[in-house]
Amino acid sequence: MKEQFYKYIENLQDSITSKLEEIDGKAKFKQDIWKRAEGGGGRTRVIENGAVFEKGGVNISAVHGPLAPAMQKYFKVGEVDFFACGLSLVLHPKNPMVPTVHANWRYFEMYDKDGTTIDQWFGGGQDLTPYYLFEEDAAHFHQVCKTACDKSNPEFYPQYKKKCDEYFWNSHRDEARGIGGLFFDYCKASAEMSIEDWYGFVTRVGDSFLEAYVPIVEKRRELPYSEAQRNWQEIRRGRYVEFNLVHDKGTLFGLKTNGRIESILMSLPPHVQWVYDHQPKPGSEEEKLVEVLMEPREWVE
Repeated sequence: MKEQFYKYIENLQDSITSKLEEIDGKAKFKQDIWKRAEGGGGRTRVIENGAVFEKGGVNISAVHGPLAPAMQKYFKVGEVDFFACGLSLVLHPKNPMVPTVHANWRYFEMYDKDGTTIDQWFGGGQDLTPYYLFEEDAAHFHQVCKTACDKSNPEFYPQYKKKCDEYFWNSHRDEARGIGGLFFDYCKASAEMSIEDWYGFVTRVGDSFLEAYVPIVEKRRELPYSEAQRNWQEIRRGRYVEFNLVHDKGTLFGLKTNGRIESILMSLPPHVQWVYDHQPKPGSEEEKLVEVLMEPREWVE
């Protein structure tokens, strides 16, 4: 399974970066091939200062070796070995009318010292972080997510949409990071879903990413915006950074397993503001967004 999934994310990285370069029309992805001393490595691709994308990364990795003590404690296991591979992407557009997007699809195995597999699972998801709320964009993104889920189980979308709302919650701000999408983890073989079934589900979600995001970018990329709206984008980006550095399990896993720092922190936007006690004006479009972030909404039936 691990070879099959790694080949899938290699191909998915190629298709996503090719399409994003086509959309941007100016910038190209810079590629870094890196090795991890303990075992494995990855292929990082970063785009910067484009016509559409101010910064973004579409990274794949496959790492293995002894599980670090901090992660042994987290998973409540002894001295075991692990293998983890996945694709992680974050895109920060220049125009504040275009939302930031994040996605991740991953596979994990653990082995005892004899090399016997003792656990394996899939995880991942995709979620949208707008700076200005276009309800039809939110509905489109969620509908594509639902369609991908429904092919495996009609219960998956409401279940994983709820998990996404709960996971991407800035508890210290009492608000969501964005308008959600899907989040799933520890998807293990069972009587209802084999590990091959989970592979089918996760790859369908991965294949849906461009359909979910690209039409939104193309619709909003040419909209005019003011300096004040750009400032609002940078203030909201600050909340994005706060979540990634304080709460995100993927970031913490990478840091605790001696991951490549540049790849882990590529999710951070280049221009951010923290303004003391900033509050949107009553009745403004900015306040409309914050109201939705404080009370997650259902976007599709």
